[in-house]
Amino acid sequence: MNIALRKPSVIPGFGLSLGFTLTYLSLIVLIPLSGLFLKTFTLTWEKFWIEVTDERIMHAYYITFGCSFIAALINVFFGLIMAWILVRYRFPGRKFLDSVVDLPFALPTAVAGIALTALYAPGGWIGKYFEALGIKIAFTPAGIVIALVFISLPFVVRTVQPVLEDMEHEIEEAAASLGATRWQTFTMIILPHISPALLTGFAMAFARALGEYGSVIFIAGNMPMVSEIVPLIIITKLEQYDYAGATAIAVVMLVASFVLLLIINLLQKWSQTRTVKD
Repeated sequence: MNIALRKPSVIPGFGLSLGFTLTYLSLIVLIPLSGLFLKTFTLTWEKFWIEVTDERIMHAYYITFGCSFIAALINVFFGLIMAWILVRYRFPGRKFLDSVVDLPFALPTAVAGIALTALYAPGGWIGKYFEALGIKIAFTPAGIVIALVFISLPFVVRTVQPVLEDMEHEIEEAAASLGATRWQTFTMIILPHISPALLTGFAMAFARALGEYGSVIFIAGNMPMVSEIVPLIIITKLEQYDYAGATAIAVVMLVASFVLLLIINLLQKWSQTRTVKD
């Protein structure tokens, strides 16, 4: 007679735990998102298409997605360098620098926006030097990129840092002993190992930048067809009681974000499969 013994669990009751999880996710995520789509369905297809393809809104899409993509790419490069320095080197002030990386998490976005505007405005500490060269940063897409780089940098650093810490130094030493150059060691050994983390960090930074509002509105200038972002248009439509128009634009942003995250996840899976085969 065989008796199946259940493995002990720290949290009792799978059914109860699963029910609580599904209820919590429904209240926090699924129901609000469903309400967003239901409100959009009050529009006819023609009205919906007019709302989401207006010239002003199309330019806002271009600014929002373009600046977010550029900011995420910048953070992938500099975030990798920062994570490498924090993991591989010991120097005075390293712990302080490590803690400063998390500052955008704790700093209110409005405070970050005001600080960046004060620095990069034409009369600011940094902006005045660029102004003398005929380069304007604040109140342009360049200012938006700077704000998005600031708020999304920790996502890349904190994603790559644990992977570098777990990576064994002996692998690099073995490659060097076999005659590999530093560049070959990085591109053929280190980069394939950390590429899933880099892609994850890029996805998180990109997604965070897409929805950023507080730090951007101060430095962007919010000029239509120049430096206006999609979240600002959504807020404007809500203030005008155009709830259907606001939800229509929000649905476009939501679907685009899901598609982009799906692509990134597929790239991560491909990268992990390739790393295992190698």
